[in-house]
Amino acid sequence: MTIPANENGKPENIGQLTLAVLGAGLMGHSIAGVFAHAGAHVTLFDTNSEVLSSAPNRIMLQFERRGLGSDAAGRTRLCSDMKEAVSGADLVIEAVPEILELKQGIFARLDEWLPEAILATNSSVLRTSDIAARASRPERILGMHWFNPPHLIPVVEVVQGELTDPTYVARVMELLKQAGKLPVHVRKDIPGFIGNRLQHALWREAMHLIATEVCDAETVDIVTRNSFGMRLAAMGPIENADYVGLDLAIAVHENIFPSLCNDTIPSPILRRLVEEGHLGAKTGSGFGEWPAGRREEATKRLEAHLLKQIQ
Repeated sequence: MTIPANENGKPENIGQLTLAVLGAGLMGHSIAGVFAHAGAHVTLFDTNSEVLSSAPNRIMLQFERRGLGSDAAGRTRLCSDMKEAVSGADLVIEAVPEILELKQGIFARLDEWLPEAILATNSSVLRTSDIAARASRPERILGMHWFNPPHLIPVVEVVQGELTDPTYVARVMELLKQAGKLPVHVRKDIPGFIGNRLQHALWREAMHLIATEVCDAETVDIVTRNSFGMRLAAMGPIENADYVGLDLAIAVHENIFPSLCNDTIPSPILRRLVEEGHLGAKTGSGFGEWPAGRREEATKRLEAHLLKQIQ
């Protein structure tokens, strides 16, 4: 099977798509819901019976919070056997933990079971080419990086591996548009792609400011959220550089770049916190304190903000 296409090479209506999503966790169930809501025939796979059985309710809640009526949860088939889940699929999206060996093994099996389907990985940082290394047909393997939460963030990065056929990239991007997403083409297969490289460059400098006692963690977030962060949704960094003038940009860079953090390893303060067991919300403390209920409040605040952006 392969994604049905018309005489111009563009995919037919998404309602004809047979899709399998591997992994019903944080990302996978939401990705499945997006495609099911758009009309695709979706099967959701996971070996964890508790995670799998809870997926329909989690999908339903996502659409309820958006004020949308949808039968996406009811139309998503659940399956605990991978080979059965992907049988007859035109497109398979892998959304399992970020372990290279695990992903390579999955794609080697998919390559054997599905000689014609398009195979996509939702990895947020691993190179698509590395994930496809054990497959005999890497030309049909690509990256499809969704941002969390997938049902609310519009952009999906479609990553062209070193051996990916561009035809498959174009077909997947068209399907994502039909599903209501904003796909972008990542033309070079580099770790972290576009969004995470930008995000973690910011995190590196933020942690450096804390480590060098320029300010505390709370101040970093206050400044980010209440200064340039307020305008990022309306004006990205490159448009902003043009807007203020590239002569000003180069003058600022000449003065500030020599003192910016350029570490090639994780921040010592980050490593110390992890070694001491302070992992953030999941353990109750990280750079800040996370008492009971704070994570739930943060989730509600984030969802409310994102819903305003997309409405």
